[in-house]
Formats: sequence, structure tokens, C-alpha cells
Amino acid sequence: QFLYFIGMLGGTIGTARPQTGARPQTGAGGATLGRIQAQVADGQFTATIYGLIRDHKYAEAVEILTEQLEPNFPKNRACSSLLAYCYYHMGNYDLAAQYYEQLTKICPQVEEYQVYHAQSLYKAGLYAESQKVSSLIESDYNHMRLCKLQAAACYEQEQLAECKAYLDKCVEDPDVTVLQGCVLYKEGEFEKALAKFSDAMNSLGPKADLAYNVALCHYRMKQYGPSLKHIGEIIEQGIKEHPELGIGSNTEGLEVRSVGNTQTLKETALVEAFNLKAAIEYMMKNYAGAKEALTDMPPRSDEELDPVTLHNSALVNMDQDPTSGFKKFKYLLQNPPFPPETFQNLLLFYCKYDHYDHAADVLAENAHLTWKYLSQQSQSLYDFLDGMITAQTSPPEAYRKFDVLAQKHVDDLRKLTKQIQVAKSKHDQEGIKTALKNFDEALEEYIPVLMQQAKIYWDIGNYPFVEKLFRQSAEFTSEHEVWKLNVAHVFFMQEAKFKEAIRYYEPVVEANAENILNCSAIVLANLCVAYIMTTQNDRAEEIMRRIEREEERLAFSDPETQPLHLCIVNLVIGTLYCAKGNFEFGITRIIKSLEPYHRKIMPDTWFYAKRCFLALASALAKHMLTLKDNTFEEMLAFFDAAAMHGAKIPAVMAADPSLQDHSVKNTVRYEARVLKKLFMQLHDAC
Repeated sequence: QFLYFIGMLGGTIGTARPQTGARPQTGAGGATLGRIQAQVADGQFTATIYGLIRDHKYAEAVEILTEQLEPNFPKNRACSSLLAYCYYHMGNYDLAAQYYEQLTKICPQVEEYQVYHAQSLYKAGLYAESQKVSSLIESDYNHMRLCKLQAAACYEQEQLAECKAYLDKCVEDPDVTVLQGCVLYKEGEFEKALAKFSDAMNSLGPKADLAYNVALCHYRMKQYGPSLKHIGEIIEQGIKEHPELGIGSNTEGLEVRSVGNTQTLKETALVEAFNLKAAIEYMMKNYAGAKEALTDMPPRSDEELDPVTLHNSALVNMDQDPTSGFKKFKYLLQNPPFPPETFQNLLLFYCKYDHYDHAADVLAENAHLTWKYLSQQSQSLYDFLDGMITAQTSPPEAYRKFDVLAQKHVDDLRKLTKQIQVAKSKHDQEGIKTALKNFDEALEEYIPVLMQQAKIYWDIGNYPFVEKLFRQSAEFTSEHEVWKLNVAHVFFMQEAKFKEAIRYYEPVVEANAENILNCSAIVLANLCVAYIMTTQNDRAEEIMRRIEREEERLAFSDPETQPLHLCIVNLVIGTLYCAKGNFEFGITRIIKSLEPYHRKIMPDTWFYAKRCFLALASALAKHMLTLKDNTFEEMLAFFDAAAMHGAKIPAVMAADPSLQDHSVKNTVRYEARVLKKLFMQLHDAC
């Protein structure tokens, strides 16, 4: 079965692979968990073994055959045939292939064993070997079967022309129709592929793998509603027919045993369906829904997870657990086959978390993957990554690279704009729809390039140039949310343009009026500061009251949550007052922002708080100001509380967890005591 995988971070979805439906037709059945250890009475071997196979208890049949029969009859045709059959239905295709190969030597005149050998090799992923064995079979009786097997093997090896040639030799039937649909899908003809899969469903009736293929085609055409409908049908059928698979048990927090990668699980297409559902939720930015889709899967241990599920679990949990995510991506890269997006996503996440050296090393050490997944399939992504890595050592050269790439995107956007205008003049509704869709996709590829260009000048504090860059791109980007938000940021940083910043921040906040906590904390903090700097303190206080009410409501409904919006807003406002020299009000606001201390003191919040304390200490040491005694007392009490709650909280978190400093000096407690000593000395000196 061919699985689906989520595409790269912040970009377009990569290639998805539909199921071909070209399974060897040697019988049906699954494997159960239980095993027995029994001596079979003389004369009862046949009845016992065939009874177990009839009940789909293949593991138990294999145990009896290997322990009680095979040692005495190592090259017995019946024993080898039964073992091959059982291993095949257990999903152990490598062993099945070995036994069928042995049978072709024991009974070279039995053509069926040769066919089964080729099919087992195909299912084991040994496509070239399967083709070789198939080509040696000269049979009119199995001609169609072998043509379909050869076509499927060619498909798996990306040999689409050869696959089509074999399909042309086949008589039309549902299996051939499905394979034709897979080829069309691979060629990007999703609508035609959908028609083929639908025809096959009409012929064969409801089948989970075909329903998945149909859902996948709808997904690629961005028809998420119909896709989710078919996914829901697959899941509902799985729940109804196979309650033993424990669908949803992980999400509900129940302790359940792994169901393993049984044949039953494979036939239900549940793994593929849940991965596709996660992809849709991810693309719709419902990240909680994407995580839930993955946890709803039938429970399996980490060692049993397929590459696609492992990749997707790394992707959706990257923000909460980047260390584990990087481990999963690297494991996949070192243990092919893996989803093609693995290579791209690993590089993008390295850059996102500023691990540019690691990204450069991965590119250098995997030249063949760079060629296959970037140079051939996504040259623009390669240029984008190259620019980000270059920016760490040569910003001017990186800007030049981004400028060349940006110009290509702008040219594409202009062409698409013209196509939209032509379609409108002809009143071609379908043409307008297609052109707008292509324009939106091109814009999503341009925005990251523009932001990286802007970041180069942002990092050196040249905000007027960043503003100029944004104005130049406004022709295409003025309605994009990322562009508007960053325009607000660049106005905010220029200090003289707080009113302009407010004009862009306010719509972002109002868009989240129903739940203000859905809005970024830094946007709320910057808007409050902009209000204060334009003497609109009452509006800033109103936003802070709204945040406080929402955090109280959230804490009441879910005591385990830890919202930090109000904390961050107060930290930013306190920092602003300290920067303006009003340390007494600023420090009080910062101390207040960290209450309750056991929840709000953490490496990030402590970092920004101590910067203000150190700035105050510097000003006091230079006799630039004096503080009231009650302010000193408030600070010393805060340092005592920070020392009490910060014994196990790192003062600084290393970007690379393996380099984390776990010494006593790298704790909030140690630094709080050092600050207390410093301010006691300053108080005595005053």
C-alpha cells in the first residue's frame, strides 16, 4: 500500500502516492495477536494446520510448521507451500519469497509458484527482482496477471512509459483501471485519475483502498470537503468492522496494546486515511486537528510506525518537541525509503531554528538527494535554502541571490495577473477560477523570499529600507496577511510611525475578537505599546483587560493550560518604560508580569526580565538615578521568590539540546541570588 505524506513547512505539498491496487490475489485474511504452543497429535496435522489457516491464525500455523514439521521434512512441498502462504498473509513477504523460490526448485513444472514468487518479491519492495522473475515466465494462462505485475513494478520505479506499455497489453478490468488512474495521478492529471478510480469503485463496490485514492485526488484538487467525506467513510467502516483495532483509543488517553502492522490493518487503509486527514487539517492550519488525526490511528509502538506516519508526527509536533522531530527526520533520512518531503522539511526546519551549519552539512553530505529532491523537482526551493545559508556569512551575496529569485516570482505573478484579466474580459468563470488559484499558489512561494530579503536589512536595523522593499512589493502582496503583519512590525520599529503601526495591527486583533488569545502575544504587546506611545492608554488598558478575562476563563476551564499573553504584554510594556528611563514603573510592571512565579518564570521570560534589572543596575552604578526604598524591597522580595521557584529552571537554553549546560550556575536560582547581592550592594552604596 502506498501512503500519503504531508508536504513541506510553509510551502506547497509534495508528491503524494496513491494505492495501485495491484495486490497478489492469493487469498484474503489477516493475523491475530494470540499464539499457542501445542503438540499436534499424530494424524491431526492436516486438520489442525488448515483449521488455523481457515481462522486466519497464520502465526500459530507457522509456529507448528516450523517447530514440528519442517525440521523433519526440510524440502517438503506441502510444508513449504503452507509456510509461504502463511508468511505472505502475515505480511512477511521476504520470507514468503524465499519459500516460493524454494518451491520453484522443488517443483519447477508448477508455474503458479513462479508467479507467487514474483508477487512476493513485488510486495517485499524488490521490484527489479520481481520483474526479472516475471520476465522468465512464459505463460498464456498467466499473461494478464504478469502484465499487471510488471506494470505495477514499473510504476513503483517511476518508469511511467514502461508501465503504460504493459497496461496497453492488458485487457481492461478494474485492476488495470486502477493502475491507469495511478499513472494519471503521478502525471498530475488528478481529475482524470479520479474518474478512473470512480469507475473501478463502480465495478468493485466499496473498497477502502479505492476510497482512499478518490479522497487523495480530491485533496490534490484542493477539494477538502469531498476528500474528508471519503476519509470519514473509511474510518467509520474501520470502527464498525474492526473494533479490535482500537481507533481513537490513544486520543482518549486509554492504555492499549499495539495492534501491530497486521494484514487486517493494511486492508482497512486506516493508516493512509488518518495521514491524509492530518494533511488536510495541517493545510487548513488546524494543527490541533492534525495531531488528533494522528493519535486517532490504531495504536502502534514507535518501532512499528511506517515512514509516512513517523514523518507526519515529527512535522505536526515540531513546535512543541523540535529535538524529537529532528531525530525522526534524521532517522528517516538514514533509513530509506522515506517520504520525499523528509529531505526538504529537515533542511527547512534547520533553517527555521537557525541551525544553518547543520543544513549546509546535510546538503553537502547528500548530493544525490539534493539533485533528486531539490535541483530536479524544486529548483526555487534549493535557491531559497542556498540564500538563507549564504546569509549567515555573506548578507550582500545572499540578498543578490534572493533578488534574482524574487524577480522570477514577480515575473510569474505578472503573467498570472494578465491571465486573470484576460479570463475576466472573456467572462470565463472557469478560467478565472484556475488563474486565481495559480496566482495564490505563486504568491505563497514569493512571500518567504520577500521576507528573507527584508530580514537581511531588518537584522542590521535598516528599517526604512525594509519599508521601501515592502512598498515595492505591495502590487501583489498588499492583501496577504504575512505582508500586512510585517509592515506593522517595521512601522513599529521606526518609533516615529506608531500610528501607522496601529492601522495595521488593529485588523489583526479584531479578526480574533471572539478569542483574543488566538492572536499572537507579540502583536498584542506591540499594539499596547503603540497606544501608550500615542497617548491612548485607555485603549491599551482595555486590551489588557480583555486578555486577562480570557486567560481567567481559560484557566478555569482547563487548569493545566499556561497562557502567557498577558505576561508578554506586561514584559514588553515594562521594558518600554525602562528603556525610556522610568525604571520604577517599568520594574514594577515586569515583576507583576511574572506572577504567579511558579508558572510564569521560565528561560525566555527570565531572559527579558533580567535585561531590565541589569540596565537598572548599570544606571544606578553610574549614579544616573535614585530609587525609593520600597522599590528596592520589592525587587529583593522578587529575587527571593525567583530563587525559590527557579532551582530547576535553566537560565539559558542551548539551541542544541546536546550542548545544554546543566550546572548549578545555569539556573534562575543562581542568577536571582547574584542579582540580589548586586542590588544590596548598590543600595548600600546609595
